[in-house]
Amino acid sequence: MAKSTESNNPENPSPLARTPLYDLSLELKARMVPFSGWEMAVQYSGLSSEHQTVRSQVGMFDISHMGKFGLRGKQLRTKFQPLVPSDLSRLQPGQAQYTVLLNAQGCILDDIIFYCQEPDATTSEERAVIIVNAATRIRDKAWIAAHLELSGVSFTDISPDKVLIAIQGPEAVSYLQPLVADNLTPIKAFGHLETILLGQPSFIARTGYTGEDGFEIMIDAAVGKELWQKLLTAGVVPCGLGARDTLRLEAAMALYGQDIDYNTTPLEAGLGWVVHLDTKGDFIGREVLEQQKASGVSKRLVGLEMAGKHIARHGYPVIFESEKVGEVTSGTLSPTLNKPIALAYVPTKLAKSGQELEVEIRGKNYPARVVKKPFYRSPNRPS
Repeated sequence: MAKSTESNNPENPSPLARTPLYDLSLELKARMVPFSGWEMAVQYSGLSSEHQTVRSQVGMFDISHMGKFGLRGKQLRTKFQPLVPSDLSRLQPGQAQYTVLLNAQGCILDDIIFYCQEPDATTSEERAVIIVNAATRIRDKAWIAAHLELSGVSFTDISPDKVLIAIQGPEAVSYLQPLVADNLTPIKAFGHLETILLGQPSFIARTGYTGEDGFEIMIDAAVGKELWQKLLTAGVVPCGLGARDTLRLEAAMALYGQDIDYNTTPLEAGLGWVVHLDTKGDFIGREVLEQQKASGVSKRLVGLEMAGKHIARHGYPVIFESEKVGEVTSGTLSPTLNKPIALAYVPTKLAKSGQELEVEIRGKNYPARVVKKPFYRSPNRPS
């Protein structure tokens, strides 16, 4: 995976990049760690308390390290179609599609969100925002530039210019609404709009990586700092990457580089719902996915629940009848469920719910069971 090595401060000798909100996190005594080429807050008050706050009230995350691309041009969605397996033609302005970039082998280069915006009022050109993973931004940028029909299309990396803040939890609307000009309540899941926030233009999407209701806000850096401070003053709890990871795992959301990568296809990863073979034309990797759909996949990403309190971590072997049959990709002790949960790839014949397996932890096998995903479904998510 490509990793960013630039620094936001030329006087900072660290090879790690820092977001515009870095100093605000230091003021809050956040514990900082390296992550995908960035120096990021892993926790503020504590992982468990941050996690529970997002589930019950509201928390905010600095996710400015994520890659952010802007596109505009005539027939933009049509030209972008060959890069993804999802049918983008059905998107209306204000709607978004979670999807994946694929290589020729039908495997996942990155998972992305494609936001279809209102056309340019003057030129009628289509416009879109794409959010990609921090670790793959450089590679994604090169891949898109190489495979997108760029004639008449503007493709810009706006990552350095924008702050991205996620405000997540059942009380997200009530805390964010006083700062925003437009009514947020009617926005559906994966809906978005351009509006005025704190007197400045902003992009707000009802998306997130926690399994809860909430918003992701893209704004200029100076406005982002003001927004962070106002939310903090209002009582919104700052949360780090640690809670973001446990929240997304409870919701069974894949982490690129662990649960999905360029060796796994969306059909193997349980992302068949983003593959629209029946409603769109050719795309990179289509032939492979057609063959997989016809013959079936040999492995699947499943949810595992451990029988005891032992935690299955990334890379631990999955055992069936004394033989290694798979590997854990992500695992944690679920703060909401108070039990160890994990994601793992296993042979398709062992992927059915209720299947008894074992996980090898430090040389000893412990019982596990395949369960339906997600592990936790929040009652607060909008339709």
